[in-house]
Amino acid sequence: MAEMRYMQAVTQALRDSMTADQTVVVMGEDVAAAGGSFKATRGLLGEFGPQRVLDTPISESTIANAAVGAAMCGLKPVVEIMFMDFITLAMDALVNQAAKARFMFGGRSNVPMVLRTPHGGGLNAGPQHSQCLEAWFAHVPGLKVVCPATPQDAYSLLRAAIDDPDPVVFIENKALYGSKGEVDTTLAGEIGRARIARSGRDLSIVTYGATLYAALAAADTLAREGIECEVIDLRSLQPWDEAAVFASVARTHRVVVAHEAVRSFGCGAEIAARIAEDAFDELDAPVVRVGAPFMPSPYAPSLEKAYIVDAAAIIAAARKTLA
Repeated sequence: MAEMRYMQAVTQALRDSMTADQTVVVMGEDVAAAGGSFKATRGLLGEFGPQRVLDTPISESTIANAAVGAAMCGLKPVVEIMFMDFITLAMDALVNQAAKARFMFGGRSNVPMVLRTPHGGGLNAGPQHSQCLEAWFAHVPGLKVVCPATPQDAYSLLRAAIDDPDPVVFIENKALYGSKGEVDTTLAGEIGRARIARSGRDLSIVTYGATLYAALAAADTLAREGIECEVIDLRSLQPWDEAAVFASVARTHRVVVAHEAVRSFGCGAEIAARIAEDAFDELDAPVVRVGAPFMPSPYAPSLEKAYIVDAAAIIAAARKTLA
């Protein structure tokens, strides 16, 4: 295994997929010579040429629609949207075309495309460059949604997403691009499979993306008080690993669901509702949700720090459900 930064793991996954399958192409704004807005595609143009690494117009709608067409005609496009905020301009292609093609054509056509996009705050990029919109896409039948937190999962799940026969929205947190970890390029990823990031007996913390690290920090603090938290890294939001979460609830009987996205109507609400419906008998306390307040992400560093879910917020939620 080699140590890689998260961003390098994404690049290596793209490189290995393009080497293994000649139908894999990369598309997006400045993804060729410039290497993408966060340099995740750096070097690919020189290795694979301009027919497989394509700069596009500054039009997210054009990028996504072209990818849908290319996917339906035999290619496996991996498109980059610079910031998840800009995915609003690609909604028709994703929600009305990519997600529904298999159903509209009676299973005779599918859309094997991946849309990569970074979400989240921590860089003081303001309310139009920091949003976490994953709940929008997890709500759409026909789309898969992945949000890896570690370099290993960034590599393995991107390989899995590219190999998937249906459209995948692959979400990367900007604040994680510089994080490091060991990556085994022989390890296969599986969309829809969570992992236990920390074992525990007293409380389950269900999370994903960058909030995983806040959850682990909260668990470390609570462990010093004798409270052992089990931290579940979902990795995949659609489908999500219901079996793993329910099994954890059966062990701990208390749950906190935490994510960086706005708390209202977020992925955590769906997970909390499903636990209440299908694992109610295992609960010793109501499920507690943690998320961002219902407002745009602030630009000022001091306000953004208060806005983003941190370990203290998760600890407060844990104490509430343990009371």
